[in-house]
Amino acid sequence: MIYSGMQLKNIICDNFTGIIRNKGFAKYAYSFLSLYFFLNIEALYAQPVSSNKADIITVKQEKENLNVFQDWIAWSNPGGMVMNHLTKQAVDLYKKRRNQIVKIKTKDDWRKRQQVVKGKLKEIFGAFPEKSALNPEITGIVQKDGYRIEKIIFEPMSGYYETGCLYIPDNLNGKAPAILNVMGHDQASFREEYYQVIITNLVKKGMIVFAIDPLGQGEHVQYYDTTLNFSAAGYSVNEHIYMGNICFLTGTSSAKYFIWDGIRAIDYLLTRKEVDVGRIGVTGFSGGGTVSAYIAAVDKRVKVAIPCSWSIENRSLIETKGVQDPESMLVHGLAKGITFEDLLEVRSPKPTLLTFTYRDEYLSFQGAKNAFVEAKKAYKAFGRADHLQMVVDEGKHAMTPKIRLAMYAFFQKHFGLQGNPAEEKTDLPSKKELTVTPTGQITTYKGGKMIFDFNKTESEKLINNINGSRKNIIEHLENVKKEAKKISGYNISLSSGEQPVMNGRYKRDGYSVELMAITGEQGNYAIPILLFIPDGNRKNHPAIVYLHSKGKTTGAETGGEIEKLVKQGYIVAAADVLGFGETTQNPGSRYKSPDGYTATLIGRSMVGIRAGDIVRVVSYLKNRNDVDPSKIGAVAYNDICPALIHAAAFDSSIINVTLIGSLISYQSVVMNKLYKVGVTKIVGNDYWHPVDIDFSWGIASVLTAYDLPDMIGSIAPRKIILAELKDHLLEPASPKLIKKELEFPRSVYSFKKLPENFKVLEKMESLSSAIDWGFKK
Repeated sequence: MIYSGMQLKNIICDNFTGIIRNKGFAKYAYSFLSLYFFLNIEALYAQPVSSNKADIITVKQEKENLNVFQDWIAWSNPGGMVMNHLTKQAVDLYKKRRNQIVKIKTKDDWRKRQQVVKGKLKEIFGAFPEKSALNPEITGIVQKDGYRIEKIIFEPMSGYYETGCLYIPDNLNGKAPAILNVMGHDQASFREEYYQVIITNLVKKGMIVFAIDPLGQGEHVQYYDTTLNFSAAGYSVNEHIYMGNICFLTGTSSAKYFIWDGIRAIDYLLTRKEVDVGRIGVTGFSGGGTVSAYIAAVDKRVKVAIPCSWSIENRSLIETKGVQDPESMLVHGLAKGITFEDLLEVRSPKPTLLTFTYRDEYLSFQGAKNAFVEAKKAYKAFGRADHLQMVVDEGKHAMTPKIRLAMYAFFQKHFGLQGNPAEEKTDLPSKKELTVTPTGQITTYKGGKMIFDFNKTESEKLINNINGSRKNIIEHLENVKKEAKKISGYNISLSSGEQPVMNGRYKRDGYSVELMAITGEQGNYAIPILLFIPDGNRKNHPAIVYLHSKGKTTGAETGGEIEKLVKQGYIVAAADVLGFGETTQNPGSRYKSPDGYTATLIGRSMVGIRAGDIVRVVSYLKNRNDVDPSKIGAVAYNDICPALIHAAAFDSSIINVTLIGSLISYQSVVMNKLYKVGVTKIVGNDYWHPVDIDFSWGIASVLTAYDLPDMIGSIAPRKIILAELKDHLLEPASPKLIKKELEFPRSVYSFKKLPENFKVLEKMESLSSAIDWGFKK
């Protein structure tokens, strides 16, 4: 493209003005002086523009860069915005709890605190199931040198089976102490050789050990696929996440089921004539460390607890390695003031040993140290500081020889056992000898119920409650909006009056594209926006908030979907709400998406946070001179649809809504065993870790009060189009499912005498036509 000197002057002037505004004059003073002489060169020489080629300047056409945060120091790490925002809130909650803890001085103070913690844990877990018959079955006995192994199946709940191995020393002289072992995340569970070294050494030293298969591990796989001979979800951590997500939707932490298995395993131990009921212990490593800490906190029968490589301060975990799989966290736990430290303090002054390594790659050593230091204060107040100990060794995430020696010695001391704690060489069983079921899996031997089944039953109760409430439309919708704001963690508190910032502009044929940023929630981040403005001086344009799960640049190209809308006279604000597009989370954690789990811990949800972002974009548009504030609509694609549904329900200034590819309901997820929402296939990976799974799409406890169709009903009588609806497998929703799930919102539109404002489309043929319909009176 060729420009004259005067044309080039105008181009440079426009761009330079933006630089000065955004980056400051002083830094560019030298450049400014140079520009001054350039801009006045025509006045100095007063020569007309020549047609000679020598007087023509050729400028290469610039390639558009639609990244709003380009060359922006304050927001130079947009991929860190999500976790920085959530972490700041978590730290604030932690400080609030800390302010309560520092006031606790005496034994009586700590006793009061213990009662508070017990009450909050009861509130979080809810009622545990009624205890039913264990119906134990011994499937085999293996005799080894100095001990025997009984292979056992029992029922923690009726029709739900648990597998484990009971190790009993030979030649017991009276009743012996017994330890429940819930070791680690390993797929083979306690059958791994290094766990067998620990178990058999405890047995050699006079202790009975009951090692059970945690959910998703060993012979207790929840999503076993006979065609794979493995879990359909992948290895144990994937199983925990997959199962944990559906539990969260009903307001339950899957930790409840891990704990219940442990409680019932202790029940079984107490039925054995060999066991001293006054000397019960529990231990576990890694994820088992978490579970052992939970069990020891809620079951008063546990005298000695050794949670290994997990019991750490929540703040350090969130700030460093990140919140991980769901069984290690409680729904809204931090929001309710409960942290890992409380699990130690609530059982004070009972003997507890913590173990850790300095270079643990999954967890924070500083967090473990901080938790120990705080809990030690409780033990000191009870006069038993010696009952809480911590041993640390070099190395990564492991049970080192030093740690194992400390474990043996601690159990021996507090169970009153004599003998040398040194580790011995033992007669180790093979994995085959430790297989409890004839088929290698409880699901292919006994079948029975899985956690999905119990969660489904709980979901059915909650859904029945919602259906009952829907009979009174007005009252139900009022309650839904109130509860949805609380449950989703929606917060629309606007920021501290900071003005929108423009970081550049591109001129296209018939319109311009402005690179804008507005302040996000609490000023912790910015929301990048591409603002498409038709040429001309027209005021009161109708406006569209455009939200795409692949980012704001999708459809933003010349000739793209957004351009069509702009040329119809709409101002379009294509925004990246938190976690999408430019603000997509950095891969800083070994887990794909700790944002959804961190949000759950602090009483928020990514859906609610993003709904707030959408309303902020709407507010920005309403304050523009070229936008008609009474004519603002919104369109969302795929994963952002739930956030827009919430935003439109909360903000009536969004006068029409278009949803393309939305999940039809959360109910569809919990009522089907397999789902693909939040599941991302990993290219090249095998059956072991085929997918990553996240919870950024979900809302913990949502089904205790409402579902997406209720929020859609809350939008009535404003116009809405639901196109290409998706089911739990992200497949097109069937006509039967659509009819069932959308029966309530349809009834609301009919109740408000505008059923024609509710449209369902199998396929979106023309977005521009759909948008025009939304604005048509």
